Amino acid sequence: MKQQNNLTKRAKLPIYLTVYAQHLAHFLVQINRVRTAETYTAAVKSFIKFRNGEDIKLCKLDNSTVLAYEAHLKNAGVSANTSSFYLRNLRAIYNRAVEEGLIKQKFPFRHTYTGISKTTKRAINIEQLKEIINTDLSDRKHIQLAADIFLFSFFTRGTAFIDIVKLRHNNIKNGFLIYQRSKTGQTIKIRIEQCMQCIIDKYANSGNEYLLPILKNSVDIRREYINAQHRTNKHLKILGREIGLTMPLTTYVARHSWASIAHSCQIPIATISDALGHNNEATTRIYIASLDNRAVDDANSYILQQFGTSLNKRGNALTKVEKK
Repeated sequence: MKQQNNLTKRAKLPIYLTVYAQHLAHFLVQINRVRTAETYTAAVKSFIKFRNGEDIKLCKLDNSTVLAYEAHLKNAGVSANTSSFYLRNLRAIYNRAVEEGLIKQKFPFRHTYTGISKTTKRAINIEQLKEIINTDLSDRKHIQLAADIFLFSFFTRGTAFIDIVKLRHNNIKNGFLIYQRSKTGQTIKIRIEQCMQCIIDKYANSGNEYLLPILKNSVDIRREYINAQHRTNKHLKILGREIGLTMPLTTYVARHSWASIAHSCQIPIATISDALGHNNEATTRIYIASLDNRAVDDANSYILQQFGTSLNKRGNALTKVEKK
């Protein structure tokens, strides 16, 4: 990493966190790792806000400071996963500085939580999906486009929004949709089904080089993507409320919903993992773990049914004890 090496050679004083993070983010953008640069920047921004705008020397970043930051996030009502997200990214920045020889390793993150907890349910069921499909949105073009994006994502095995916006007509070859995941670079190949083709045909004459008219051939694709995602989620939330959902409807829900329904159809986790483009099944299990507990509840009911009337007798006995 030549840029960081130059920074190390020029540094006569200890390097500050924001200075190093800015150089690192700039380097990452140059090698087309924009999303990583953005997550690093967000983490540093949160940490500096915790310090009331005061920067910190990397060599002074210790366990006590990191634990205080973690406690601050918790007291502020930040979720465990968001807190872990910030801490993981700060740790990555710190470890990169260690690799560059800027500081000595002191393991300041060793006592903080940097795992991933089960998330709240982000999936909808088949009946709710049918509500989206059957809702007439012909007089509200923006919400209709948002709904079509959501459904296209679901129909194509939960394709991420960042990948949908980049799809072009030449991504369709011999009846298959073929693209590389932005997050992992993995090649995804999906057979075009009739429901997908209907959405593709609907926007075929939009005069846009992209498969769906989300981006507008802008120079700053990244900025336009962020704005488009915000706009799409805004319209989806309106739609979600109208069909009676109690959770926010977003583009991410389509991905979780596909995994949830696939799991309920007894599709093996290995197959779901491949379909979602996950690098390992552990990531898929996190998806599944946060979905529907119905199968577990049904299994428990089945086990309890094996006791027959014995449990009822035991229940009656307990009731009599309570009455006494």
